[in-house]
Amino acid sequence: MKKRMFVFVILAAAVLFFTSCATQSMGNITNPPGFFKGVFHGFILLFSFIASLFTDYEIYAFPNAGGWYNFGYLVGVMLFFGGGGAGAKGKRC
Repeated sequence: MKKRMFVFVILAAAVLFFTSCATQSMGNITNPPGFFKGVFHGFILLFSFIASLFTDYEIYAFPNAGGWYNFGYLVGVMLFFGGGGAGAKGKRC
């Protein structure tokens, strides 16, 4: 029980530490990215994440068009990582 609580506290502290400096730029407000840019950004998520570790690159556009950008981002991530059914297609009952 104590070990589980210790791990939880360390994990919570790490999450707070890594998110405390998160900022988002306020550029390009007049023409925010929409659905298709969301699909593209979701598709290149893995490469964007690697680039963001070494540069000032952001993996998520902000400000964006809202729900349509988020939906496109989700579709792009699912396209790149195989969606939800990629792991289930090889299993037979």
